[in-house]
Formats: sequence, structure tokens, C-alpha cells
Amino acid sequence: MANNKIITDREEMLEAVRIDGFALRFADESLKADREVVLEAVRNNGYVLELADDTLKADREVGIEAVRRYGFALQYADESLKADREVVLEAVRNDGSALDYADDTLKADREVVLEAVRNKSFALQYADESLKADREVVLEAVRNKGFGLGYADDTLKADREVVLEAVKNSGYALRFADDTLKADREVVLEAVRIDSEALEYASEKLQNDPELQKIAKG
Repeated sequence: MANNKIITDREEMLEAVRIDGFALRFADESLKADREVVLEAVRNNGYVLELADDTLKADREVGIEAVRRYGFALQYADESLKADREVVLEAVRNDGSALDYADDTLKADREVVLEAVRNKSFALQYADESLKADREVVLEAVRNKGFGLGYADDTLKADREVVLEAVKNSGYALRFADDTLKADREVVLEAVRIDSEALEYASEKLQNDPELQKIAKG
């Protein structure tokens, strides 16, 4: 394959994709529609689902194998698989950001979104608006990475417990908190302990607090 030749021999291609899934790009079109060949390829590298024949992008087993190894492969799957709960769960467990490619019905599925934000905090941005206002979902997101707070509903940006969890994980998350909590000394103290630069997002009064300034300066 050093000369980029197109491979038409099935056994040769099977051997090639078992070593490197990307070898599928050199397959004859007929082999890109061969279920066994494509299965072996996506088991090696889920990304190559993009190269498969459209008929196999709608194959449930192929789709699951692909997203287990590369969650983002969901973007190449048939629309029917983007609406398949098991397929999407596998995808977001591998990479929470794959939620972006899920059918809207699954972006409103609480379990799916919980799995996504546990993997990637910022996957919250792709969730249905109702789940951005779900306290448990947002808590999971900010415990993973505090800046997930930026995608939460405004009501939760004003929730003291949620914001405390966020700034304990990432002081920078103070930027997204409601103004009332930017003026909360305990919240700001937690943020500055994690990230000295978080002080710039505090209320003016707390920015001038001598103790907080001392902590911020290290």
C-alpha cells in the first residue's frame, strides 16, 4: 500500500484493516460495502466509519463497534443510529462531545446526557435546554470540569452549591457565576485558592479584599 494502490482482493484487505483500519481508504468500493471488512476496520479504528459504504453506516453492529473506539464516529453514522439509544450511549461514554451528533430526542434523555457530561463537562452545551436546568446533570458536569457551568441554565449559575462545586474544580468557573455569588466571599475564596486569576471575576468589593489579594498574589 506504499504506492496507494486500490485493493480489490478481499483477504488482502481483511489482513490490512486488522493491522490498520485506515487501510480501508485503499479498498475497492465493493470492499467498502463488505460487512466483514468494514467491521474489522472499525474495530481497529472507529474513525474509518466515514469511509464505509452508506449501507454499512446504517448497520447497528458496525456503528456500535465504531463509536466504542471513537465516539466522534457517530457523526458518520446513519440518522437511524444517531437516534439509537444504545449506539449513542456507547458514543458518549467514549467521548462526551459526541452528544453533538445525537438525535434531539437523545439530547433530552437524562441518562445519555449524564454519561456525556461525566466524560466531557462541556458536552452540556449540546444537551436539551431542560437538562441544562437539571441540578443533578449540572452538578455532574461541574464536578468533572468546573467551566461546564458556562453552559448551565442561569438558575443554576445562581445556585450556591453548584457554583461552589464548580469553582472548587476550576476557579475560572467564577466567571460564569451569578453576580450574587461573585460577591459571596466563601465562593470567591474557593475560586482564588484554585486559580489566583479568578479574583478578576469577583465583585469589586471582593477584588479589593486584602486577604483575597494576598492569596491571589501567592
